[in-house]
Parts: sequence; C-alpha cells; structure tokens
Amino acid sequence: MAGLGRDARAQGDYPNRPVRFIVPGPAGGAGDVLGRLVMERYGTLFNQPFPIENRAGAGTNIGMTVLARSAPDGYTLGLSSIASNAVNRWIYRNMPFDPVRDFAQVGMIAVVPNLVVIPNSIPANNVREFIAWARGKAVSYGSVGAGSSQHLAGAQFSQASGVDLTHIAYTSSGSMNTDLMEGRTQMLFQSISAVTELVRGGRLKAIAVTGPDRVQAFPEVPTFREQGLDIVSMGWFGVQAPAGTPEPVIAKLAENLTRILREPDMQARILQGGAVPMIATPAETVAFMAAETERWRPVIAATGLTVD
Repeated sequence: MAGLGRDARAQGDYPNRPVRFIVPGPAGGAGDVLGRLVMERYGTLFNQPFPIENRAGAGTNIGMTVLARSAPDGYTLGLSSIASNAVNRWIYRNMPFDPVRDFAQVGMIAVVPNLVVIPNSIPANNVREFIAWARGKAVSYGSVGAGSSQHLAGAQFSQASGVDLTHIAYTSSGSMNTDLMEGRTQMLFQSISAVTELVRGGRLKAIAVTGPDRVQAFPEVPTFREQGLDIVSMGWFGVQAPAGTPEPVIAKLAENLTRILREPDMQARILQGGAVPMIATPAETVAFMAAETERWRPVIAATGLTVD
C-alpha cells in the first residue's frame, strides 16, 4: 500500500520540475522535429519545460543508453525509433541496453516515410530511369546511421533493384544533403522535413516516396509501388521512459500524448512535415515494436550488416 501511495502522489504532482527529453539523433532530423513538437505541447499542458537533449551516435545507442541508465522517476524521457527499439538488436553484437527490458513505452508519435532524392546532375526523373543510370556504377547513399529507416530503405532498394549501393553513415542531415547536392553521394532516402525546401527550391530532385501512399507534403511524387518496386519502408517515432517509471506517471504522459496527437493543429503540422500521426496506447506500442522487430530481421540478415 505504501508503494501505491507514492505512485499516487507521483501522479498528482508530476511534473513539478523540468523533464528532459533525449533525442538519440541529430538536430533537424525527422525524430528531432517530431519530438520538439510534442515536447513543446507537453510543456504547455504541464506548465513545465521539456528541454530537448540531442545525443546522436552509434545508430541511436548512445542516447538510448543514457535513457536506460537514467532514474526511473519520469524526469527523463526519450525518443523511441525503428533503430533503437527494433533493428539494432540485429545489427549490434554488443547492445548496451535491452530495448524491451530497459524501457517503458508511453506511446507513438508518427510513422515517417522517406523521400527519395537525387542530385540534379543525374539524368533521371523517376525510379526506373535512376536504376538504368545506376547499373554498373559506384553508387553511394547516406543515412543518419546503421539501422535507421533511411539505411533500411536503401537496403530494400538495393535488393529489389539490383543496384549495388554503398551505405555512408552521417551525424547530421545537413551534411548528408550537402554531399548529395555536390555529387559526393548519388541518392538519399531522406526525412521529408529535412529536404522539403531543397526540393521545392529545385536544388534536389524527388523521385519516390518510401511509404505505401503518397504524402500530403509532396502529392506529386509517386511511391515505389506505383513505379513497379514492392518496397515499403517507414521510420517511426514515439515516447519512452526508463523501465521502472511509476505506472501513474506513464499513464499521465500517455493520456496527454493522445490528447496532443488528436489536436487538429498538431495533426496538420505533422502531416505537413511529411509524417503521419499514430496514436497508440503503451500496450499497443509494445506490440507494434515487437512486430517491427521481427519484420526487419530478414532484411538486416540479407545485408550481412553487423557492428561490434
């Protein structure tokens, strides 16, 4: 009973000080943008700041290790993702945390298809033309790290098209975009928010969307499936806490996350950024992550990718 009393008090006055939110990727990436949107609203609803702390590196493992080792008191939260919570276990031989055991799920934020972009110097305007151009050439593409949705999309594309792609990991979306525009790489499966202005400004060409449907931000850009390749690859992001965080605190965060994602203005901002809002309870989030973990296992195995 004493424990229940402490939990009730924790829920009643939570939060009474700032809550840090760890983003295990670079500023400006899709997860960072979505995390900032939600944490800004949390801050307004709870009348406390929810400052963002970017801890990029090791395919999200650096930031998520910090989260896993933080006090389970509700005052450190983190961004869940396809990398940290689904595929890294198939890539890294020595994981510094267990994505199931070490985290308590609050809920999902959104699923995020990528936009396939190429430099203007390549004489192609769609996927088939790019494949014809790329055959027999040394073609490289960038991502924010091994196991990211960008990396996985590239792996799927290489397997489906027969184009031999070399993966290059970056620490920032800006440097990826710069290298592509300057021809040091030939292709990106980039978060839509990170290349919107470059595509609309005519500095890069968009040739496909990696999701199952066209996106509101670029309705003129067809999907892979519309262009004859059976590829669907989307990232996703959510909110999680260290395992052991009091259940009333998780419930309070989850209830307010659902409230935030149902706000018409929030839905519009997420859609305009090229993502799709996803509302899920903590239990539904756990089930979704388990299914994603198994779905990507054969894709990773086919790449032969491992990291010590």
